[in-house]
Amino acid sequence: MRISGSIALVALSVLLAVNIRAQDLSVYEINRVPVNSSSFNDIAPVIIKDGLVFCSDRRVTGVTDRTSFDGRRLFNIFIALRRDSSDWRKPVEIKSERSALFNNGPLCFTPDGKTVYFTSETETGVQTRNRSFRNRSGIFLADLSGTELVDVRPFGYNNPDYDLGQPSISNDGRFLFFASDMPGGLGGSDIYFCESVNGEWSAPVNLGTAVNSPGAENYPFMHNSGKLFFTSDRQGGLGGLDIYYSVSGNGLWESPVRLAEPVNSAFDDFAFVAETDLLKGYFSSNRRRNDDIYEFHTAILRKESCNMAEEDNYCYEFVEENAVRYDSMPFRYEWKFGDGQTGLGSRVEHCYEGPGTYIVQLDIVNLVTNETSYNEKSDILVIESVEQAYITAPDTVSVLQPLRLSADKTNLPGWDIVRYYWNFGDGTIASGKNVDKEYRKPGTYNIQLIVTARPDAGGAIKETCVSKNIFIIPGP
Repeated sequence: MRISGSIALVALSVLLAVNIRAQDLSVYEINRVPVNSSSFNDIAPVIIKDGLVFCSDRRVTGVTDRTSFDGRRLFNIFIALRRDSSDWRKPVEIKSERSALFNNGPLCFTPDGKTVYFTSETETGVQTRNRSFRNRSGIFLADLSGTELVDVRPFGYNNPDYDLGQPSISNDGRFLFFASDMPGGLGGSDIYFCESVNGEWSAPVNLGTAVNSPGAENYPFMHNSGKLFFTSDRQGGLGGLDIYYSVSGNGLWESPVRLAEPVNSAFDDFAFVAETDLLKGYFSSNRRRNDDIYEFHTAILRKESCNMAEEDNYCYEFVEENAVRYDSMPFRYEWKFGDGQTGLGSRVEHCYEGPGTYIVQLDIVNLVTNETSYNEKSDILVIESVEQAYITAPDTVSVLQPLRLSADKTNLPGWDIVRYYWNFGDGTIASGKNVDKEYRKPGTYNIQLIVTARPDAGGAIKETCVSKNIFIIPGP
């Protein structure tokens, strides 16, 4: 008798009806940047090679504050370069003809790094010396020469009747995003954009209700990935100001997504910027009373190599080799598979329901004499599940359709598992044996499940991972 495992079992993944939800995990780790001053405000970081450019109302010399005509401390632009990966040089002011009497910043650079777009007051005449005069903000352009802004000129859409500022230029230089409370908006201030056409900026366009709200939207930052990050005080946030992002697809902006804690908090969090790979960046927050700049790193785990799950095969072929060789012999072959099921024939197939130890017996009936040779042959069949982490989930779901993923079929004998870590392939993560997820965009996503065991007596940690592709289709 020969037992073969040549019959492949096509196993259907089953959604398990359990009520355990995922433990929320943050995708960020943060720390306060050393360039901050001890008792002044530091905001609106801009990433440059080897450092940061930012805005601060810190004292420049002595003990005298630099203030406007109405007594407010003025913000100016500073640059801080890194000495190495952990240490920073002392910030140096980037001066301009407007530094002494007007606010300067927030700002951005053109893709070539030669031109600065920055926020400042629009009026410079005698009326600005009147404490009751409301000097509106606008955008100004200047060339960067060392640590000085030269040839300052106004943006064409500045207006003394409303504020306009906090510029951000897209990586290809095609779009300029900014915040404004110009007439026709949806709230206190909205995000607008202009498009570069033949070297000139087109008229401002409001991003609309998908991005803007009845509240105030500010501090846009267009990342090279196509994500537009911005700050809003809309309802549903964690604090006064929170950081969100939206993505444009087919000319339409998607509903904004609020960033997770600890980037957002119960305090004001704003002015988010990120490196090209989105794994590191900066933002501003007043969670320590003053506005400070914080650095973030993503805490997302994702393995470079992670195998697809191997399906358990509980199907076998049973063969009486002598009968196959001499198939003219008048015998009937009766199989007992050890699980209460039977089969007839010299070659039969049988699928077991699951792992176990089974005694397989073969009875042979002589069709000429009707004599039966009971238990003519027998064998012990031990079936074991594949030792692996395992993801149970459907292969296809719709956008925003609730999805349950389970690790209940994980089979790792001897492992004292302390964590089931899920990377959903869209920049989000979760922890737990069974987790819930909704995808916001169609596409193919590679999910990873990373399983970690408690350290053994020698401190060694066992860890393995498994992956599964899931297809997200457009909703109805």
